[in-house]
Amino acid sequence: MTGTAQPVGDLLRDWRKRRRMSQLDLACEAEISQRHLSFIESGRSSPSREMLLHLSEQLAIPLRERNALLVAAGFAPMYRERRSDDPALDAARAAIDVIITAHDPYPALAVDRHWTLVTANKAVGHLIAGVDAKLLAPPVNVLRLSLHPAGLGPRIRNFRDWRAHVLSRLVRQIDNSADPVLIALIEELKGYPTPKAAMGRSAAAAHDFAGIVVPLELTSPNGVLSFFSTTTVFGTPLDIGLSELAIESFFPADAATAEAMRRLAGAENSWAG
Repeated sequence: MTGTAQPVGDLLRDWRKRRRMSQLDLACEAEISQRHLSFIESGRSSPSREMLLHLSEQLAIPLRERNALLVAAGFAPMYRERRSDDPALDAARAAIDVIITAHDPYPALAVDRHWTLVTANKAVGHLIAGVDAKLLAPPVNVLRLSLHPAGLGPRIRNFRDWRAHVLSRLVRQIDNSADPVLIALIEELKGYPTPKAAMGRSAAAAHDFAGIVVPLELTSPNGVLSFFSTTTVFGTPLDIGLSELAIESFFPADAATAEAMRRLAGAENSWAG
């Protein structure tokens, strides 16, 4: 939970401004008077626990920060963050395993709120083979791994487009969470150099997806592998860690990539047999 000495009214005002809402906007969404909201933000009125949770819902405040609001107002935190091996999370862990395992022979992985790798399927190993071992030492940050000069960066054929996509996602995450770790991460990623092979290359040099998706195009011994990705999150989590977990699934963007990944999986299965 984020530690803070700010009054609860200041925290609420900060989140309201982060969501680019006026007091009137939020009051209307929450179906309360603007005067009441103004009194809460100024400290002239102490919000109830129910009111804090109601306003947090309207502002789409992350569960971790909802706990911070409750504590700032003198209430006990509502949302737990269980250990990853807690039996209560068995069903969630099983669901994650089913999703990423079933996605073979295409890559899929699960990450936490800071893009730290939680688990991955076998296909991911084919993509990261040959990267600097230091980047694979736990905890592994998958964004650092993808853009770092000793990681996948030099192999990303459309590096500039992919980096812009990654940074855009991080900006949205930071807007949503105000997470200082993500703020530091985005500054680090911005400092990575553009690989020489990607200099001068633009989106026109990559496959044309009509602006629908930004593909990840990787050079490999099996040719150029092109993927687009989807993100899966749990719909109604009440556990903090579970609410911050995301599954990234990569799909082949062309027939050649699909065939190459099937061949790699087949060769691995033959060797294992």
